Amino acid sequence: MNETSGDPSARSYPVPADEALRLRELQRHQLLDHAGDHHFDRIAKLASAIFDMPIALISLVDHDRQWFLSRKGLEVTETPREVAFCAHTIASDEVMVVPDALQDGRFSSNPLVLSPPGIRFYAGAPLRTKDGHNLGTLCVIDQKPREFSPEQKQQLRMLADLVMREIEWRHDSSLCPVTGLSNRGALFSVGQREMDQARKADEPMALICLDIDNFRQINNRWGHPAGDQVLLDFSRLCKGFLREQDFIARLGDEEFVILLIGQGGEEALQMAEQIRNATSRMTGVFSDSGYHLSISGGVSALSHDDTCFGDLMQRAERALELAKTNGRNQVASMLRP
Repeated sequence: MNETSGDPSARSYPVPADEALRLRELQRHQLLDHAGDHHFDRIAKLASAIFDMPIALISLVDHDRQWFLSRKGLEVTETPREVAFCAHTIASDEVMVVPDALQDGRFSSNPLVLSPPGIRFYAGAPLRTKDGHNLGTLCVIDQKPREFSPEQKQQLRMLADLVMREIEWRHDSSLCPVTGLSNRGALFSVGQREMDQARKADEPMALICLDIDNFRQINNRWGHPAGDQVLLDFSRLCKGFLREQDFIARLGDEEFVILLIGQGGEEALQMAEQIRNATSRMTGVFSDSGYHLSISGGVSALSHDDTCFGDLMQRAERALELAKTNGRNQVASMLRP
């Protein structure tokens, strides 16, 4: 039985309680199906050498497969999730050890045990993100039964932390250095994927474009450090309104975009107004001057005739321009059935 079965009890592996958010974060790290990388390969080779194991893998557990970001001693690049030992590991935050797979009821009839690569011993440490989701594992495998000491468990966890540090560093290096938000490229990649999933599940999706009104006045009157602080404060304010599955990016100097998952145009309009009202109460270097911080917003929602995420984005930006043309400090929308 595979992951797409409608009966969760029939699956041969446990499904983490945060599965939907875990998969979303895995996709947003944009690691799957990329070419090999020597930085990850070195960690896999190091794990193989430290534990004297013929196989070491950095495994990412997707919806219905595990894909190997790096592999030592194994030729295949992925396996079905239903036979993956790592699918069991990610259901916990602990290192999972299987001393002898033939003696373990979960794996004794597993094809990876009964036929090549002939797994007998397995130890895996989850790759846990800063938000607490397990993307996959660093694991070591042998073709004979073995024991694994507490010290070895700790060493494997430390190596898994090295893998996650590399993953998080790559992710963070693409973020805006001022606000820590994603950029336009990431927005369109995530947006198109979320749009495809929303269509498949027949669920709503909405977009909010926000622009800080007359932002250049802050840079001109109080300097760029003051402007950067306003951008940071505003991004934090916006994130306070979001759920974990939502997505926010900074597109330009003072333009931000929020992608709302599973919510439609009316919810987006309501949130945009809430953010606009909260922004008017923000304090900063400008508080004792005549400058009043305000924002303009544009809202769009997924329509049946949208062919790509760019269509949704274009309507939200046109709505934003309408709000600015009409005097700023307001929210406009372009919603279709």
